[in-house]
Amino acid sequence: MSNSSTLETNKTQNKKIKKPKKVFAPFEYPVAYCIAGVDEVGRGPLVGDVVTAAVILDPENPIEGLMDSKKLSEKKRQALSIEIKEKAISWAVGRATPEEIDTLNILHATMLAMQRAVQGLAVTPDYVLVDGNRCPVFLSSNALNKGNIASQSVVKGDERVAEISAASILAKVVRDDEMLALDTLHPEYGFAQHKGYPTKAHLEKIVEHGVLDCYRASFKPVAQVIAIQGVLPTKVSSDVTQDNG
Repeated sequence: MSNSSTLETNKTQNKKIKKPKKVFAPFEYPVAYCIAGVDEVGRGPLVGDVVTAAVILDPENPIEGLMDSKKLSEKKRQALSIEIKEKAISWAVGRATPEEIDTLNILHATMLAMQRAVQGLAVTPDYVLVDGNRCPVFLSSNALNKGNIASQSVVKGDERVAEISAASILAKVVRDDEMLALDTLHPEYGFAQHKGYPTKAHLEKIVEHGVLDCYRASFKPVAQVIAIQGVLPTKVSSDVTQDNG
């Protein structure tokens, strides 16, 4: 075998074999009268709240174009967010603050934010579908039907379940808007570009300008800067947004 043939063979062998993309079957909805979809945005960023949303869609008033919020343009997300709020039977936004994230850890803080979103709904669902592979316990606020609300986690739910898609869009728009507002207050950090995620440019800005009180002090890149500079962020108040539906 020639040297060139050997090289070609080695190149072929060294190429990474791409795993086929897993295809999920269409989601089979549970038998329920009123279903809420729940999703989160902001587990990975170094700054700001983790934001969740809960949405109960109106089957008599469908919304076209619902899908995973990450696959939509900013303009389309904004338009769908308005339509969801207008057409949904009920919607609510919940959150957990950086202080709560630092105290509980990001997973438990996200579960708390999801519970707050469901509690904020003007209509109590009898079933909750949550994006991902786990979900918290949801308590009913209905005085006539106290107890836990049935729930189910759905892998790739933001692509397979319309209610979860709608929730992902609302949560994404809310958090992105908050990052734009933060960028107005502190343009030197570049929040409008990285949305708080740990990009190389963002990490450099934290080292250059220091840690703001809205950063998550327990996240490693932030903790490292705090250890070097000796400055702890101050407390941030919590908030929950509820719809009027």
